[in-house]
Amino acid sequence: MVRKGQGRGQGGSVRAAKRAEVRLPELAVWEGGGLEPDGDYDGVEFADLDFGGQEGIGARFMDCALRRCALDEAGLAKARILDSVLEGVRGVGTDLSGASLRDVELVEARLGGVQLHGAVLERVVVRGGKIDYLNLRRARLKDVVFEGCVLVEPDFAGAVLERVEFRDCTLRGADFQGARMTDVDLREAAELGIARGVDALAGAVISPAQLYDLAPALAAQLGVRVVP
Repeated sequence: MVRKGQGRGQGGSVRAAKRAEVRLPELAVWEGGGLEPDGDYDGVEFADLDFGGQEGIGARFMDCALRRCALDEAGLAKARILDSVLEGVRGVGTDLSGASLRDVELVEARLGGVQLHGAVLERVVVRGGKIDYLNLRRARLKDVVFEGCVLVEPDFAGAVLERVEFRDCTLRGADFQGARMTDVDLREAAELGIARGVDALAGAVISPAQLYDLAPALAAQLGVRVVP
């Protein structure tokens, strides 16, 4: 289920993201073995399982819940995750490159070095938790909300972002080099730290206070020297 957001900002000039609101059916508890390449999982709950190092390349998850599962080095490249909830998942080096996530809630995740380069995220909410070194290079994000989470050195280089919101979210050392943005709302970010790509913020909206904080980086990008 998706609720259409209302325009934000003066005159509704910033289009809000259409938030994912996942309503799961009654789920069957997973009693099978490990993940399988091109596996098809429909209406299943995975709880407190260790999928570390397993290969689920090209797998499809529909109306599923993954709760408190370990995903260290799990191979989920080109997976499709649809109308699903991932809650309390954890892991380092999870490979979701080229994956497709649509109508997904990622809640209180603890992830490091997760690979989502080339992935497509549509109507996704990332709420709470902490993700270190998130790789979203050349990914496509549409109607995505980062809410109350901590992103350490996220890499959005070359990504396309449309109707993306950062709400009470901490960004540290973000890389936006070569990114293309449309209706990206950064005004409610709790912390906005951009290491590279400040020149790619065209199409984003920031607050006056954030403009003041970013002024040195913007001046450097323009080749302006600030001399007292």
